[in-house]
Amino acid sequence: MTSPPTLPGEPLLDSPSLTLFTGLLGEPTATRLLNELDQALAWQRPTLRLYGREHPIPRRQLWMGDLDARYRYSGRDFLPEPWHPAVSTLHAAVIGRLADAGLAARFNSVLLNRYAGGEERMGWHSDDEPELGPDPLIAAVSLGSERPLRFRWKDRSHAAFNVWLHHDSLLLMGAGVQGQLQHALLPRRLPGLRISLTFRRVHLAASPV
Repeated sequence: MTSPPTLPGEPLLDSPSLTLFTGLLGEPTATRLLNELDQALAWQRPTLRLYGREHPIPRRQLWMGDLDARYRYSGRDFLPEPWHPAVSTLHAAVIGRLADAGLAARFNSVLLNRYAGGEERMGWHSDDEPELGPDPLIAAVSLGSERPLRFRWKDRSHAAFNVWLHHDSLLLMGAGVQGQLQHALLPRRLPGLRISLTFRRVHLAASPV
């Protein structure tokens, strides 16, 4: 199997750095991976505590990574599932694409989110938990149905904007993105399965015991 041609990233923001890469795996590899992850993984629907009540999240997800890459979100500790071989292969492809762009990256974990359709969503947030360090680098792979990721500035100094995430794309959120912006996958009348994988590095010294 030949590798897809390396395409340059499209800079969406310079400061902070936000870059979109397309054609990460090429076809039919990307669609095959989407179907494998959908069928092979033990997807979970955890509850999160909001305003003193437990609510199931409006999607399914899975936290995966190195054994000690623990993660705390909304008052809960998430322990990683072992790396699935297909996700490990994707991890290597992400590292390779970033290296081709002159970027050195190290990730020890990934959050996978499964959206069955456009009604399933992710609310406004920043990936700024202490375990990720002061200026995290987040690499988000999108597979399946194309949907827009909405961004807004925390200080509302600029207009909000959409980044349409195509099948087999990689969005690199560089230093400063989590500190200055929030993002959300808002509900839309768009059919089709979508799986996102956001690779990140948990700083083990800061992870919960």
